Amino acid sequence: MEAYFIDLLKEYGYIILFFWCIMEGEMALIMAGILSHTGDMNLGLAIFVAGLGGFAGDQIYFYIGRYNKSYITKKLRSQRRKFAIAHILMKRYGSPIIFIQRYLYGLRTILPISIGLTRYDAKKYAIINLFSAWCWAAITIIPAWLLGEHILEILSKAKEYWYVAIPLACVFLGAIIYAFKRFEHNVLAKRKDRKHEF
Repeated sequence: MEAYFIDLLKEYGYIILFFWCIMEGEMALIMAGILSHTGDMNLGLAIFVAGLGGFAGDQIYFYIGRYNKSYITKKLRSQRRKFAIAHILMKRYGSPIIFIQRYLYGLRTILPISIGLTRYDAKKYAIINLFSAWCWAAITIIPAWLLGEHILEILSKAKEYWYVAIPLACVFLGAIIYAFKRFEHNVLAKRKDRKHEF
């Protein structure tokens, strides 16, 4: 199964990379970096395609926000807290938040939708989003390309010592989730403090 998946990536790599990056694809970027390291992908083309995929994904979410307000209001009530945080961040930081939206765990789909809900200029969003997506692709693919041999070695060790690798991965992911939960809490706390000031 693993060999089949690798062969599939080698044969249809750029197509898979594009669609994978539409759906939040850090793992796809790492794979693209490794395949560029082994010579199965072209580094520049991989960054270009991955960036287009990331761009397309966020544009979809932006236009969902722009033209499906009633659907969002009805379906995403459980995400109300995250929408509030996205609104605060957009209000406080403006356009730069578009550039870093991909690095905000838990808000990556919410932020483009929230921006779409506002009157933010669609052309301006698309331009910033495109350059942001190419930077996101390059920032992840290039280190994976440079460190390809080491990553392959780590993956080989992780496969062999899976009983150590799985708990370590869980702890790492847990730490990331906890850090972003604290970030969300702090953003909302600051908002409440400002309200009390008036």
